[in-house]
Amino acid sequence: MTAHTPSTEPFRDPQLPFAKRIDDLLSRLTPQEKTAFLHQFAPAVERLGVAAFRTGQEALHGVAWMGPATVFPQAVGLGATWNPELVRRVGDAVSKEIRAMRAKDDRVGLNVWSPTVNLLRHPLWGRNEEGYSEDPKLTSAIATAYTHGLRGEHPTYWRTAPVLKHWLAHNNETDRSTTSSSVRPRVLHEYDLRAFRDTVEAGAVAGVMPAYNLVNGRPNHVSPYLSEHLRTWTEEELLVCSDAGAPSNLVDSEHYFDTHEEATAAALVAGVDSFTDHGTDSSQIIGRLRGALERGLLTESDLDAAVRRQLSVRFRLGEFDPSHDPHDATGAFDTPAHRALAREAAEQAIVLLKNDGVLPLAPDTRIAVVGLLADECKLDWYSGTLIHRSTPLEGLYERFGAQRVEFAEGVDLVRLRTSTGAFLHVPAAEGAADEVRGAEGALDPALLRGRTDLPVLTTDAAGTELALADWGEGVLTLRAPDGRYLSVADDGCLRASADQPGGWFVQETFRLEPHGNGHLLKHLGTGRHVCVSADGVKVADEDPEVFELVVAERGEEAVARAAAAADVVVVVAGNDPYINGRETEDRTTLRLPEQQERLLRAARAANPATMLALVAAYPYAVDPAELPAVLWTAHGGQAAGTALARVLAGDVSPAGRLPQTWYADDADLPGLLDYDVIGARQTYLYFEGTPLFPFGHGLSYASFGYGDLTARVGDGAVRVSFSVTNTGDVTADEVAQLYARAVDASVPRPRRELLDHRRVTLAPGETAELGFDVPLTAFAFWDVARDRWRVEPGGYELLAGASSEDVRLRTTVTLDGEPALPRAVLATGLAAAGFDEQRGIAIVDRTKVSGDAVTPAGPEPGELVYRACDFGRGVSQVTVEVAGEGTVELSLDGGTALAVLSPAAPTSGPYDYVSLGASIAAAGVHDVHLRLRGPLRLAHVGFSG
Repeated sequence: MTAHTPSTEPFRDPQLPFAKRIDDLLSRLTPQEKTAFLHQFAPAVERLGVAAFRTGQEALHGVAWMGPATVFPQAVGLGATWNPELVRRVGDAVSKEIRAMRAKDDRVGLNVWSPTVNLLRHPLWGRNEEGYSEDPKLTSAIATAYTHGLRGEHPTYWRTAPVLKHWLAHNNETDRSTTSSSVRPRVLHEYDLRAFRDTVEAGAVAGVMPAYNLVNGRPNHVSPYLSEHLRTWTEEELLVCSDAGAPSNLVDSEHYFDTHEEATAAALVAGVDSFTDHGTDSSQIIGRLRGALERGLLTESDLDAAVRRQLSVRFRLGEFDPSHDPHDATGAFDTPAHRALAREAAEQAIVLLKNDGVLPLAPDTRIAVVGLLADECKLDWYSGTLIHRSTPLEGLYERFGAQRVEFAEGVDLVRLRTSTGAFLHVPAAEGAADEVRGAEGALDPALLRGRTDLPVLTTDAAGTELALADWGEGVLTLRAPDGRYLSVADDGCLRASADQPGGWFVQETFRLEPHGNGHLLKHLGTGRHVCVSADGVKVADEDPEVFELVVAERGEEAVARAAAAADVVVVVAGNDPYINGRETEDRTTLRLPEQQERLLRAARAANPATMLALVAAYPYAVDPAELPAVLWTAHGGQAAGTALARVLAGDVSPAGRLPQTWYADDADLPGLLDYDVIGARQTYLYFEGTPLFPFGHGLSYASFGYGDLTARVGDGAVRVSFSVTNTGDVTADEVAQLYARAVDASVPRPRRELLDHRRVTLAPGETAELGFDVPLTAFAFWDVARDRWRVEPGGYELLAGASSEDVRLRTTVTLDGEPALPRAVLATGLAAAGFDEQRGIAIVDRTKVSGDAVTPAGPEPGELVYRACDFGRGVSQVTVEVAGEGTVELSLDGGTALAVLSPAAPTSGPYDYVSLGASIAAAGVHDVHLRLRGPLRLAHVGFSG
């Protein structure tokens, strides 16, 4: 083989524009090589000296899956900082650690699958920990900051290439690969697209990852929005990477296509450029692509478009210019600066929800720290492996001294007696090495297996006392005295082998099921029951053991003892990120698990000076009435405990703010699958009830005064300014928030909507003058009648304050704009999905390629309203485009039906539309009401005559 000559290959010439170099390299690749590039693991092209390339490196709050790295607070915690500049610095640190780790391990990738910009619409979503906020503006501000940090500051070469997740309208893990999010046009444009659009337009995004779900009946991996919206927001080439296994889902679980060749071709044509499927085995995707080419479903130009986008990212990452890459030697790993930043981020993420004066704690306070999370530093699926670790207990020891801190975990201490009278026994693991799950790194940590080098559980007369924790809904963990959790490996045997519950398939959770006079112990990871055999304790399908639970001590007893001897009690409660709420599993309730509620009650009964510190990936519905103080922080990474202790001590005044509404009760929540934030009155934007704690809420050890609000309408923007003064005794941060409300809106608009915010540090007595230039487009809404953005003329109230409900200043500005006009139905008819109101309707795909239709969401009729339809001097005919079977009833202004249209026979399929007509008489402006019955799809309504 003749060696390539760099001087003669234009794609290696750094003096040429990237576009010309990509053209040159594309022209040298064979169709077979191009096809191979489209799998996640693109092979090397040795004849051209092109290296192998992998899309995808998880880095949500630090480098994940590849071993030890700096672990920052969870993404929702970063959102709670309301501090884009801090988050930019976190992204900068993460990208430098990626470069440093890659220099030693080429498995570490530079195409970063982060951040997640899905909006936290519903607090029961299992992946709440991965998003930043329920608000599009705050989400995009934080995401933009993180992507800029990940990208780096060089104008040409990127340190890493961020990919946004998960496109689009994805907030449920329940049946996530088969459910469809019904997203009306206003919600699509005003809510779900906004966070993506603003972040992409900010210029530091390399691509997006489609989500597993469907939107309006069409899988996200064949979404026309990729071309209709995403790729119109930037002139940069954007790389679209599929989610893992999602290309196969198009056939296997969604049954959207009959063959994998059709599905893969459709995804590629829609805009997917890299297929993450079948792990490192690219043969199946390559085979499907070649089959699609042979069948004429794809052309080589389709391959070229996708390969071009991948190459664009690789060139920006400096792969082809190693001597010019400014980031090649700039990696920094676990530096003092990174450790300090992890602590700073953890401190800024803490939200003080309530404080009756018990905080901050005096230096000589005797503290009892209790609860299942009091001595934990929990990780999640997208965490790296801890290098440093700080639990609340360790942080309080460090800050107040071990002699002033008492600890009670609150687990139940139990033994399990078998039907023979013997007890489960954990044999000593003498000489066994301590292992931390994932410490060596793995491209796919879901493939990591449990340990089999430790002794299998047995039975004996005395047994082993186990620490039982109930994480809710009867899901238990059992921990041996040496700190290892009971787990099940591939051989089905029980061992005390895990440092923590974890993994894609958690093998450390159990459930006690009543059976006769005892309990069966079900292992949730395998679905099998525990049995006792001659060769040890294992799980099996037959002969389950019936256990008697012998309790040596209830957790409440230990908590009460510790609480009674203290001046102040800190109950640390919350979740384990691998249990009851995580990727693949939504929560079922806002309530704390019963065991943790019992611990809180026990502490409170023993000592009224009991505060609650929630360490959790999502909101809880708790009753704060009898608690003198309540704090919340997401799992705060490696410095979580130190940060919490410093806030409790007053070394740092808390200034985190809630990035999502905390609801008081499950009854306040809409259905998990109801994505209509407008119709269902979801999030702070539309919620009309009383929240437990509102969006933007958070207290301080200082107090702040607001004044001097002015607003001036200028050319293209409203200039808003006001002052914030620290009227307290300590230096502290305040998060000043600016909201707007349309005064006399013609359509439902948000109760208030975040326009901007500023986190500022103020010394006692110091005043900051804050100014905001709010573009007039921020006051627009999506006009379904015109199918575009429109600023409505009239008054807009501007609200400045410390949260969405704590409004300190108000003023009103009057904006010009475009007046509302009736729908010109004679000219355009009615797009069925462009309704103003609906009840019992789902939006579905008009075709598999593009377009929307509507259908009843269930067996009951669905209703649609289209406001202010102008029939001019009169119409005499209505036509509807429908598929399936059923009826369409049309009335005006809610009156009697003027027309009932129904296909004479069911159409041959859901995409086979027929046009039906009927005579009507209508003139002037009216509201059109439609009622749909049966499994009928309606795409369009036209009027004539």
